[in-house]
Amino acid sequence: MQAVTLGPAGTYSHRAARAVADDVAFRESVTAIVEAVAGGEYDRGVVPVENSIEGSVTESLDALTEADVAVVREIVTPIRHALLAQAETFEVVASHSQALAQCRDYLEREYPDARREAVASTARGVERAREDPSVAGIGHPANAASDDGGVDLRVLAEDIQDQSSNATRFLVVAGDDERTEAGGKTSVVVYPDANYPGLLLELLEAFADRDVNLSRIESRPSGERLGDYLFHIDFEAGLYEERAQAALGDVEELVGDGWVRVLGSYDTEHVVY
Repeated sequence: MQAVTLGPAGTYSHRAARAVADDVAFRESVTAIVEAVAGGEYDRGVVPVENSIEGSVTESLDALTEADVAVVREIVTPIRHALLAQAETFEVVASHSQALAQCRDYLEREYPDARREAVASTARGVERAREDPSVAGIGHPANAASDDGGVDLRVLAEDIQDQSSNATRFLVVAGDDERTEAGGKTSVVVYPDANYPGLLLELLEAFADRDVNLSRIESRPSGERLGDYLFHIDFEAGLYEERAQAALGDVEELVGDGWVRVLGSYDTEHVVY
């Protein structure tokens, strides 16, 4: 089995993907990952979807809305950020926008004059630090050592994330034909194509009336028109359960001319690196 995730090698996504497959390929964006799996180029894709500090990864939510893929597994892993550079002085801190945001307080306190540069991944920021002594990267401390004979970096500080409980949730996506009803959690996307007082309450009551707990609900612009939204919903029940089927049946009736996209049911695995 071959998986694809955010590259280059050494990203937190890469670490999560190693729990899925030994053979891991890379793309520069979540959208490209999901499209590659939907097109049958790879068996599995691993995408970050939510962080305990910065919240949802909106590109992942949007990509899952657009592509015909199934969610078959969830991986939760703690995130340990370290500041990596060739020397103690530098002018730029380069990393993924989420990593920069997760370390915002630390950077403002310790390096208020350093310019922040958002790049495609944490590993790409570390690459920038290897290439340029004026740049520091944020990444896993193990990324300080070069695997290919390049410049080894110094670990200037470890665990620089603003909260010690920092963790990221990754979804494993597969082809649409691999969707399953088995698992303890389910993800769906709901587009009501309507807007009236009490609509959201009615959607939530479909689950509450059947004692189905929602672990996450988030709105995203539909792209159809200003003020028009769809909802990403995760709930703690498998599609094999009658209560889940009944709740989704009510939701499908409520949305009328809209639609409900079931991404699939899955189990959660906690991975520590």
